[in-house]
Amino acid sequence: MIAFFIDADNLCAPSWVEEALRKLEDGEGRIAVRRAYGSAEKLKGLAEVLRTRHIRPFVNLALSKNTTDVALAVDAMDLSYQTPRPTVIAVGSGDADFVPLVLRLRERGFRMVCVSEQGKMAPEAVYAYDHVILVGQEYPAEAPRARAAEVEKPAPSPAKPPAARTVAKKIPAKKTVAKKVPAKKVAAKKAKPAAKKITGEEAGKVTVAQILNAASALRAGQPQSLGEVVKLLHDAKLLGKNATSTKLFKKFPFHFELLPPKQPNQVRYIPSS
Repeated sequence: MIAFFIDADNLCAPSWVEEALRKLEDGEGRIAVRRAYGSAEKLKGLAEVLRTRHIRPFVNLALSKNTTDVALAVDAMDLSYQTPRPTVIAVGSGDADFVPLVLRLRERGFRMVCVSEQGKMAPEAVYAYDHVILVGQEYPAEAPRARAAEVEKPAPSPAKPPAARTVAKKIPAKKTVAKKVPAKKVAAKKAKPAAKKITGEEAGKVTVAQILNAASALRAGQPQSLGEVVKLLHDAKLLGKNATSTKLFKKFPFHFELLPPKQPNQVRYIPSS
């Protein structure tokens, strides 16, 4: 038995809700409980998909503070104590506000699934769920929206106009005696430092596809030794010797999971739904 609780203030486009239901049914099975929570205006915009998909609307109270999240959380906990109880509870929102609810229900043995629009999934909420489904086509799956910590490259400054040519007056050159420079110093000046090799990770061009090509065992979706995967990334010139591997994988929270989260020694690829 699957229960789907939709935060209509977050998952607010009819096409997203339709896509979410289709992907949930394909991956988890029949959805027995279907509820949508939100303001009257948001639910009115979803009227057609609510009608055709038989989703029960729950209008939140018109108060100064939005009550949608609390109403959804209360009903989810209430349903979890009923008989028969669901085996899978899906939350249609990527907000981090639902993390305490998700952790509590997961501790009680429920499989927790998140359905969020691409680009709206809170990074700190990803690992709270057993599975994350992304909907919407505004952003490609391989390139999630940039995190706030990533700094955009500054735009190049406009080229300066060429300076006006001036005719220099001829000045008689003074005779100067060239100083003798030791041969060793001259050779040192001429020698150019060796060019430093830049890895793909330092250049900021590493993609999920490159990581999977270098460490193909990840495609199976099973946890792999972090040390072995890092060695393969070094060999493929995707990761520098002094670079932090966990930092690289955390750039792709929707595609890789570090286990355990605090002191990871394994990494798992999360196949796209």
